[in-house]
Amino acid sequence: MEEYAKRVHDPYFQPQIAASTTGSGSSMASRVWVPGPVIVGAGPSGLAAAACLKNHGVPVLILERSCCIASLWKMKTYDRLCLHLPKQFCQLPLLPFPKDFPTYPTKQQFLAYLEGYARKFDLKPVFNTVVVRAEYDGGCEVWRVKTKMVEYVCRWVIVATGENAEEVVPKIEGMNEFIGPILHTSSYKSGDCFENKKLHVLPQEMLGRSTFGLSMWLLKWFPIRVVDRILLFASHFMIGDTDRLGLNRPKLGPLELKNISGKTPVLDVGTLAKIRSGDIKVPISFFLSFFTRVYPGIKKLACNTVEFVDGRMEKFDAIILATDGFPTKPFPEGWKGECGLYAIGFTKRGLLGTSIEAARIAEDIARQWTTDTKHFKSFRHQPL
Repeated sequence: MEEYAKRVHDPYFQPQIAASTTGSGSSMASRVWVPGPVIVGAGPSGLAAAACLKNHGVPVLILERSCCIASLWKMKTYDRLCLHLPKQFCQLPLLPFPKDFPTYPTKQQFLAYLEGYARKFDLKPVFNTVVVRAEYDGGCEVWRVKTKMVEYVCRWVIVATGENAEEVVPKIEGMNEFIGPILHTSSYKSGDCFENKKLHVLPQEMLGRSTFGLSMWLLKWFPIRVVDRILLFASHFMIGDTDRLGLNRPKLGPLELKNISGKTPVLDVGTLAKIRSGDIKVPISFFLSFFTRVYPGIKKLACNTVEFVDGRMEKFDAIILATDGFPTKPFPEGWKGECGLYAIGFTKRGLLGTSIEAARIAEDIARQWTTDTKHFKSFRHQPL
C-alpha cells in the first residue's frame, strides 16, 4: 500500500493505475497535478522542448499516443529518407550528432540519434496515452489535459504533435472517378507504385558547401533577395537552364518563396541526371517547390484529368496530397499562445526551427518557474 500510495501521488505515474482505480469506483487517481509543463507528443519537437526545460531545472511530463518516440518518423516516412540539410542544421539542442555520422544522416541514423537523445536527458514519455481534450480553466488559471483515463492539471501545455500527425485530405469533386492513385504524403513509403509514371523534381551543394549552409552564411551579410540572386546564378552555372528540362522556376527566389509560403527548395541528388538521360520524363507543367509552375486550386477530377479553378486542364497519372494544418500566427511568434499554451514544430522551419522554438519555450517557462519557486519559498517561511 505504501508503494501504491507513492505511485498514485507521483505526477509521472503510468495511466494503468488510473484505469484500476476508476474501474473500482474510486476517483483517487483520476486527476493528477503536474508541477511542470505537459508536453503532448514525443517526436523531435517534444523531446527538444523537454530537454531544454530539464536543462533549466523544470520537470516535464510527456504524453505520447503511440508506443514509441518519434512515431511519425518511424512509421510515416519513406524508406530511403535522408536528412536534406547537413546534420549541424538538424541536431536538437544540447546534443550534436555523432562525429561518425555522414553529413546527411539516413532515417535509421536519425532515429538512433533520437533514442540516444532521450536516454541522455532521461526523457521517459507516458506511451499509449491519447489526449482527447485540453482546455484552460480560467477560474483556477490551470490547464486540464484529459486522456481516456486521467485528467492532468498543469500551468503550461506544449503541443508537439507534429506537422503531419493528422493527414488533412481535402474533398475534391470527382475523387472517386480519378483512375490513378491518390496518396497523402504521410502514407508514402517508396516510389515503386509510381514506376513508369510522369514525375516531378537545386544542387545539394555549392562551392564545396551545402546549399543551405551557404545560404545561412550569405544571409548574415546580404538581404534575402540578393542571396536569392546569388543562389540562382550559381545554380544556373552548375546545373544549366532547367527550363529546357520542363522545370520552370517561379517568379520568387528560393529563400523568399520559402519565407512566404513555406515551400522548401528541392535539393538535387541525382534527379537532373536521370532527366537528362531520359530515365525520368517530366511533363511541361510541373508542380514542385523550387522549379515549379504553381497551379491554382483544384476544381474537380475526372478519370486521369485535373481541372483547375482557372479553367486549365492537365493529365496526371497520380496525385500526392501534401496538405497539413498550421498555427495561425507566422514564425517566429507561432510558438507562443495565451494562458501558458505553446506550440513547437509547426512553423515550416524544419528541425532547425524546432531547436529555436524549444530554446525559446524553455526560457519563457523557466522565467515563470523561477518566479513562482521564489514566491513559494518566501511564503513557506512566513510566520503562521
